[in-house]
Amino acid sequence: MSRTLRWYHIALMLAITVFVMALCVCVGSVYIPLRDTVGTLLKALRGEAALGARGAIILSVRLPRVLCTALVGASLSLCGAAMQGLLRNPLADGSTLGVSSGASLGAAVAIVTGFSAAGLPLAGTAVMAMLFAFASLAGILALAFALDKSLSTHTIILIGIVYAMLISSVLSLLIAFSGEKLRSITFWTMGSLASASYPAAALLGCFLAVCGGFLLTQAPALDAFALGESQALHLGVHVRRVKLTVMIAVSALVGVCVAVGGGIGFVGLVTPHMVRLLTGPNHRRLLPVSLFSGAVFLLLCDLAARTLIAPGELPIGVVTSIIGAAAFIGIYARSGKGEGA
Repeated sequence: MSRTLRWYHIALMLAITVFVMALCVCVGSVYIPLRDTVGTLLKALRGEAALGARGAIILSVRLPRVLCTALVGASLSLCGAAMQGLLRNPLADGSTLGVSSGASLGAAVAIVTGFSAAGLPLAGTAVMAMLFAFASLAGILALAFALDKSLSTHTIILIGIVYAMLISSVLSLLIAFSGEKLRSITFWTMGSLASASYPAAALLGCFLAVCGGFLLTQAPALDAFALGESQALHLGVHVRRVKLTVMIAVSALVGVCVAVGGGIGFVGLVTPHMVRLLTGPNHRRLLPVSLFSGAVFLLLCDLAARTLIAPGELPIGVVTSIIGAAAFIGIYARSGKGEGA
């Protein structure tokens, strides 16, 4: 198998992703046939305004949600694959640094205080989530550098874990004093894409294009990291620079994803593991396949969240955690049997 993906591999993955997106637009508490869905989209592209009730459901509710879901899933999965390669830790994902915990705290602070940012994308809650995500990254890296100038993997992981525990305690304290805001905070921490919008999709797309595109270019360096940091240095990799830039890109993507969808777990942890069974450890294949697979995985999870108890809705983070935990156990059970054989 070639070290990189061929164009037809990319075309196949893109076709599968588009098919699942179309399925998610059609299926819901109200089923809309594919022909009507395509017709509505074509009319909208031509600028026709009279689209009816089904058109309003497709264009105002489902399409922006499907776009945001696909972009969040792709971003989280790509971040998880990159962090697992960078830290050489199979349990790493985009939230390993504690950035997602910081973003969740920022959102909770905005909800409790009623902070709003008129005129800014995604309003106050998402803006605070992004600000706290970047502040968390700066604090974690500064502390790691103060303790260990080489920014070793173990130091970063340890500080990330301790920081996440601290933020969890502060978040619990906020919840205890949140009063009538308790439901909003709890629903946010469990993850939901019900408030997805076109501006949110545009913001996610921009961050994925810039930060995700950069992560894809780091595949050779991540392959070198698999041999160890000292070996990567001998191969010409600027270890500290790669480590910093990858972590910044991952943190930016995760922060935006949490700002849009709340806390959605297991996507960045399980999806790269499942993809690695098909592609192997080479990051030239692993990263792009993880990107598309994450989009498909989260789209199907969101579809389940919207339809299992229709017309009600499950938090998407609950669905991803259940499916992800089961898949993770299955992967490691299989790998354990393989080692014992």
